[in-house]
Amino acid sequence: MFLLDGKRLPLDKPFKHAGISYPANWLRLATPQEREAIGITERQERIINWDQRFYWGRTQEGDLIPKDHADLVRLWSANTRQSSNTLLVPTDWMVVREADSGTVMDADWKAWRQSVRTAAAEKVAAIEATTTTDELAAYITSGTYSTWPNDPDHPPVVAADDSGDGVGTAVDGEDAGLSDTIDFSSSTTSAGIV
Repeated sequence: MFLLDGKRLPLDKPFKHAGISYPANWLRLATPQEREAIGITERQERIINWDQRFYWGRTQEGDLIPKDHADLVRLWSANTRQSSNTLLVPTDWMVVREADSGTVMDADWKAWRQSVRTAAAEKVAAIEATTTTDELAAYITSGTYSTWPNDPDHPPVVAADDSGDGVGTAVDGEDAGLSDTIDFSSSTTSAGIV
């Protein structure tokens, strides 16, 4: 940012100084020495970012202005319940089929559905246990919050075939740095890789 007499000079705007009119492109075309000769200084702008999900912005001093904690707790609790429902909806037909025709739902799917409900309850409890917006933001942006159980059809990770027999080997998730959860913390979803 360019300053003249303590005031900001926007790029691509004409300006006057000491009775002289300068064209809109003068700041871009002038050398640092030419700008300095008429008293223009350059200061690096501080880019101040904040997570708009939790903060309104920053004060002049740079302190974060938090949103209301109680409102955020209600919002994130509802979002968490919605996320668990979104995970469960694709398998609701299995529950309906069992109730309607007596076709028993696979035990692995029942266990997975319960693990999703349990995870949601634990996440909501952790959200409600926070006492400040900063604490809530730290939890929501953590891997703990963004990780959900994988469903039973999640394909196993297969290691590359080094033996030459053309058959890959199933890899134990723990030994390979893999998990049995889905991570929703970034813009892309990674299943089984941490």
